Amino acid sequence: MKFGTSGLRGLSVDLKGRASALYATAFGRYLLDSGMARHGDALLIGKDFRDSSPEIAANCADALAGLGFDILDCGAVPTPALALYGLQQKAACLMVTGSHIPADRNGIKFYRPDGEIGKADEVTITAEATELDRAGFAFQPRGTKPQDRSVECLAAFRERNANILPTDALDGVKVGVYQHSTVARDLLVDLLKHFGATVVPFGRSEAFIPVDTEAVSEETIAKLKDVARQHSLDAVVSADGDGDRPLVADETGTPLRGDLLGLIAANFLGATSVVTPVTSNSGIEAAGRFNIIRTRVGSPFVISGMQEAFAAGQTHVAGFEANGGVLTASDFDVNGHKLRALPTRDCFVPILATLSVAASRRKPLSVIAASYHLPFAAADRLENFPVETSARLMAYLRAGSANLAAFLQPIGEVGGVSDIDGLRVTLKDRRIIHFRPSGNAPEMRCYAEAESEAAALGLLHAGLERIRWWAQAN
Repeated sequence: MKFGTSGLRGLSVDLKGRASALYATAFGRYLLDSGMARHGDALLIGKDFRDSSPEIAANCADALAGLGFDILDCGAVPTPALALYGLQQKAACLMVTGSHIPADRNGIKFYRPDGEIGKADEVTITAEATELDRAGFAFQPRGTKPQDRSVECLAAFRERNANILPTDALDGVKVGVYQHSTVARDLLVDLLKHFGATVVPFGRSEAFIPVDTEAVSEETIAKLKDVARQHSLDAVVSADGDGDRPLVADETGTPLRGDLLGLIAANFLGATSVVTPVTSNSGIEAAGRFNIIRTRVGSPFVISGMQEAFAAGQTHVAGFEANGGVLTASDFDVNGHKLRALPTRDCFVPILATLSVAASRRKPLSVIAASYHLPFAAADRLENFPVETSARLMAYLRAGSANLAAFLQPIGEVGGVSDIDGLRVTLKDRRIIHFRPSGNAPEMRCYAEAESEAAALGLLHAGLERIRWWAQAN
């Protein structure tokens, strides 16, 4: 098991049973030893729709009940809904989800009573798990029967989102909801109807479908385009498996980039300080009314950056990732209501903000997107790319400027390099290419920016081809 950019990840078959109980026990002991929780305190558990999630959630419930926690089952709910309910109840949480990764993998996201764990917490939990493992940790299922709090958890999150817009904000807007297997599927339909939209749900699946909002598959895009055309939609929306990353497509079914959704949401909220990873579009600094702070990829780094900004006296602090998930470190006044801080990724704020902007301006989403004049960007990844190969490639590229120049020679000349997270190279012709191993899966990611969509896609494909070439040659 390994912590990645957001949570613990591993193969489902490995995570079931002892492994999930081991890490849940390590988390529980960390809470107790640090004084963040006491015996008898409530601990919330949620899960996504993967086949393996109920068993892993039950393993975690048994392990934590064995430590004296009062386990509350929040059911299959979006991760931000679980996080919000945990903050309201001042209770730690555990979300069983692999987010957007394939169904044969799964994971666990951990929340302290005051919010999502950080990198320092991950180190301590990992050390605790290692110590337990060396001591011969044994797990025996107990058949714990948690209290059901799924209705209360979802209701609290619905109430939060039901006040973000006026109830007639989406009157006359026709929106498709690609439901697939996301835990956000029913609430998305409910809320869009609440705001007056005409909703066309489609693609509901009982089998888990991994949807990566940062690299939408060609098959998914074809489906979105077909539905948008058939039903004359103004937009199509969806989310990843656990509902913390948004997917918004325009009237043609073409997905908008996640960092654009984050940018729209930050402007909608009236943020004055915004934290976002280095992988977000380079044009964001000039496209918003806020100060930008760049970080490494992953919600723990964005949260840390937001906390630092807030501690430094900044107000109206928000963040977003390149996948579109929006986080808030401070309260915001929205639509005459106070939107409480929720420092974990959320898909609902960016979806609602983007649709409301298009509706209020009475313009197609494609026109709204173009109005921000961001450089064209593209991203994709090589799946089933061995972690060891990724590490060797990055070591080679970092070993010296000659290596990097030789690697990129067929693509362009190096102008500048950022090593905040992976290698982000600005070429002399001002195109940008970024190589980064995934933090939670055997994947090698590539990001590209250029002056046109065709140029960005060409650069992306050239970058992926160079990665393949190097892996085969080495």
